[in-house]
Amino acid sequence: MPRFDEGRPEMTLEEFRLLRDHVYAHCGILIQENMKFVMERRLWPRLEALGIQDFGSYHRYLRYDAQRNVELEAAVESLTTHETYFFREPAQLKAFCEELLPILEKRNAHTRRLRLWSAGCSSGEEAYTLAMLLKDSGRFNDWDVEVIGTDLSRRVLAVARRAEYGPSALRATPPDLLERHFIPVGNNRVRVRDDVKAWVSFGHHNLADVAGSQLVPRTDVVFCRNVMIYFDQAARRRVLGVIRDRLCPGGYLLLGHAENLLSLGADFELVHLKGDLVYRRPDLPGGEGR
Repeated sequence: MPRFDEGRPEMTLEEFRLLRDHVYAHCGILIQENMKFVMERRLWPRLEALGIQDFGSYHRYLRYDAQRNVELEAAVESLTTHETYFFREPAQLKAFCEELLPILEKRNAHTRRLRLWSAGCSSGEEAYTLAMLLKDSGRFNDWDVEVIGTDLSRRVLAVARRAEYGPSALRATPPDLLERHFIPVGNNRVRVRDDVKAWVSFGHHNLADVAGSQLVPRTDVVFCRNVMIYFDQAARRRVLGVIRDRLCPGGYLLLGHAENLLSLGADFELVHLKGDLVYRRPDLPGGEGR
């Protein structure tokens, strides 16, 4: 039986560094040198799809071919994972519902408008989760509400817009919420109900694209969970600058539990909730809503 990698090109260290730097310049994702083996194997299908014989030629394709931007998206797609599911990190979501939503209801009572941003939303589970929590709170049902989901991958955004999911995405969804917010569509799959979908929109966005971030409206809360792990310190600072710029004064930033802003010198203040730690853009005049 032939080996799975028989006949496939090996990636030299120089080729790895050229490709790594090209991906980093595009989206801020840093691939460590100990991931060279993984990068090589994940990009093999791209070389085969294009009929390219070696990684040096592939790098030149990414730099100079007329289809280079399309291919760069496909390469990044191959190099990143999109693991997520509904109602992930329930303790944080509980703190969000019980402690932050009452603040936001009071603060925005005069506009009756609420905007949330799920940055790096992957296939949409987090954005829909937030919309479901807002609906179940009963605080915003006659407000102008929008949950904006953005991601670098157009493939996962297509999944998000389709809003159909299987058991893996639903593994942490309580049965009552499953019944209330989804409808069965067959083959052990469900679809998000239309009233939830109506509060959610999705768009393609590269968090490293500072100019492009201006298309994201100002939001009251940003969920950017388990995204910073892909970036180095410099890229994290740039992304945090984008998030800060798109947050309303006094707006909140929620990260994944494995992430923090230590040593980043970021312009956020740490807020101790009863059930979690979150970050806040600190420039709300007079401390209103704190």
